[in-house]
Amino acid sequence: MRPLMTTASLAVLCLCVSTPALAHVPDPGDPGDPGDPIRLEEVIVTATRLPRPVTETPGARVFTEADIEARGAIFAADLLAEVPGAALARTGPFGGLTQLRLRGASPGKTLVLIDGVPVNDPAEINGAYDFSSLSLADIAQMEVLSGPQSSLWGSDAIGGVVALTTRETSGFRADLEAGSLNTRRGALSVGRAGERGALGLSVAGFRTDGVSAAAAGTEDDGFETLTAGLKGRIIPRAGVELDGGLRWTRSRVAIDGYPAPAFVLGDTDDVSKSESWSGHGRLSVQTGGVHHRLTLAASDIERETRSAYSNRFDADRQVWRWDMDGTGGEGRLSWAAGLERRTESANLDSGLSDDLGTSSVYGTVLVPLTSRVTVGAALRHDDTDDFGTATTGRLTAHVDLGAGFGLSGAVGTGFKAPTVSQSVCDFCFSADPFPTLRPEHAEGAELALGWQSPGGGLTGRVTVYRLTIEDQIIYRFDPLTFDSVYINLDRTRTDGVELESQLVLGAGFDLSLGYAWTDARDESDGSPLLRVPKHSGTVGLGYSGKRLSGRLTVRAEGDMPDSGGTREGFVTADLHLGYTLTDQVELTARVDNLSDERWQSLLGYGEPGRTVALGVRLRY
Repeated sequence: MRPLMTTASLAVLCLCVSTPALAHVPDPGDPGDPGDPIRLEEVIVTATRLPRPVTETPGARVFTEADIEARGAIFAADLLAEVPGAALARTGPFGGLTQLRLRGASPGKTLVLIDGVPVNDPAEINGAYDFSSLSLADIAQMEVLSGPQSSLWGSDAIGGVVALTTRETSGFRADLEAGSLNTRRGALSVGRAGERGALGLSVAGFRTDGVSAAAAGTEDDGFETLTAGLKGRIIPRAGVELDGGLRWTRSRVAIDGYPAPAFVLGDTDDVSKSESWSGHGRLSVQTGGVHHRLTLAASDIERETRSAYSNRFDADRQVWRWDMDGTGGEGRLSWAAGLERRTESANLDSGLSDDLGTSSVYGTVLVPLTSRVTVGAALRHDDTDDFGTATTGRLTAHVDLGAGFGLSGAVGTGFKAPTVSQSVCDFCFSADPFPTLRPEHAEGAELALGWQSPGGGLTGRVTVYRLTIEDQIIYRFDPLTFDSVYINLDRTRTDGVELESQLVLGAGFDLSLGYAWTDARDESDGSPLLRVPKHSGTVGLGYSGKRLSGRLTVRAEGDMPDSGGTREGFVTADLHLGYTLTDQVELTARVDNLSDERWQSLLGYGEPGRTVALGVRLRY
């Protein structure tokens, strides 16, 4: 076993590490032209409903298509692992349940959107999304907004939002790869896009023999997943647009369990299967300087586990949304507003089921007070069918301090209604009446200081924040009475610091860094929240030349409290290389866990040693 990673070593790491860029840095010039000027491409956040530069948006990170390809990322979890303050809990390296905690908020408090469609799992206990099979093969951009975003997106957005936008393909694209553990991956997309319309189809598959999900196991646990997508739009007349899309995913993964008689994590023949789809249709009309959009969206998921304790779940969601945006005050301010109706239902393995619904109205405005000061506000009112009403708000501000410095801040509130499992008290046992659950509420505040050097060769940002959650819902078992019910906790709190920077080194090289200190606690007894490392960081060294490109990413986490003990800290490194043969053909190579370290994402769950994969990219 490698030595335990110390806090001191992580502190040293944070001085020279990297995360998702505040802005994408294109190749500053050929290696032979070090004098070429550096031009930063401005990256825009759209999940804020009013698009804003990422550098002026507190808690925002954006991964562009170029970022995805530079990292050789296959699944969304590969990118989320680089976001400061994001903790991924993964029960096995390939296809194991993968849940996200943003700034210490438990799973289910991060809303996941694909083309604006909510895809969280209504049948999961906390309503959490499983990132294990979320392919990036057809994704053009992934945005992560940390902190309460309920004023924009309602329930499930206490910790933040992960919003993905699928790509509009024009031409032909293919990616093929094969490597260690009998791993094979393929992605194909074809389409045509023009000013009057577009239509595209994409298919992506991944298969591996894997390794044992249990660190103590010896039997390989394989994983396979297939995703298909269809996306199109048409402009029948000026000012009118119709667009829509469908996305379908099916996955199968071998998992480990707790076999008798020891009942500790080990090899079993358990298998988990899932099938999901999401889709939307949208009518957009531009009239009188106002942009109207009417969206109908739906999602559905079915999950099944075959084991000694087999189970099956299925759930669906429908969303109707009308929103509009425009400008006012002679163009000095921008605004957006809308109405939304969301319904969801779930059938649980216990035989219980429920239907939940929420009607909402929301609005947001952005006002430049001066050439250097911009303020924003958002307000939303949600009326749930079963758990009363909630009004949430958010205030933001950005000040250009001059000399390349900018100061951004935000304060906001959030709420989350109980899930179907919690509302029906699934698997509850008590002689007393079940407790009446209250919705969870949150308050968040953050302040970010950013800086960009003249010419943009160096950017950086430091963010401090606090997130408190009242009435957090947990499942409690009393060993004395054997009562097991859902209850509301008094209060949890997360204090944190996030550091990130990017430096263009010249000659085609760039260096980016990120570090997060996350102190997440249950305030009733001061104990740390599980599966949230206090220290984490990443380093990224990239290179882009005439033909050769590459990126080395080093990621580290300190010790982390986990179920049954403490998971030791680790350092791991991944390398991705590309070599351009022609404008249409690129050879790729990827080495994961470069140093062949033995490490665990979660206590008791295994990770593979060094793996290698070779592939080819085709672009026409």
